[in-house]
Amino acid sequence: MDTNYPSVLLEKAVNEFSKLPGIGRKTALRLVLNLLRRTEDEVDGFANAISTMRHEVKHCSMCHNISDTDVCPICSDPRRDKTTICVVENIQDVMAIENTQQYHGLYHVLGGIISPMDGIGPGDLEIASLAERVGKENVKEVILALSPTMEGDTTNFYISRKLAPYNISLSVIARGIAVGDELEYADEVTLGRSILNRTPFAN
Repeated sequence: MDTNYPSVLLEKAVNEFSKLPGIGRKTALRLVLNLLRRTEDEVDGFANAISTMRHEVKHCSMCHNISDTDVCPICSDPRRDKTTICVVENIQDVMAIENTQQYHGLYHVLGGIISPMDGIGPGDLEIASLAERVGKENVKEVILALSPTMEGDTTNFYISRKLAPYNISLSVIARGIAVGDELEYADEVTLGRSILNRTPFAN
């Protein structure tokens, strides 16, 4: 046991918390000590919420967003514009765009972007299922809302080639987002304007 820890159980808890992104050992210790000050019922509720989420959370069978059900609330909402699909890298991007309240269509979560340096190719992403959706559903426009990085642009180009056989409008979000920025960190006003002022995609 590390001599700085008076308890093996405490050290084990700190070790687990410090595995989370952005959590160093000092922050992990602070969180664990906070839990020790709470009632057993509160801590049991905390642990149960984490465990239940991990075991029961699903991915939407249509758009691959996080969901409690097989089809997420966005895809099943009859008020959404089902002729428009906004393609995003991850679940955080869906949340960021939804917070702008400027977009009312559907989404498609790729689960990443093409990045040969990281060993991520087109086959590792939900690109084939996007093409399948476009082919089967009454889709009129696909908005490419990927981060304006080299990897994002590469993924945009690949998707544009895959969707070329279909008679749809293909657009990209306006470059109000600075080149190299991650989409999820953009402020809501800028992101909302980028969706509204989207431009046709040009190879």
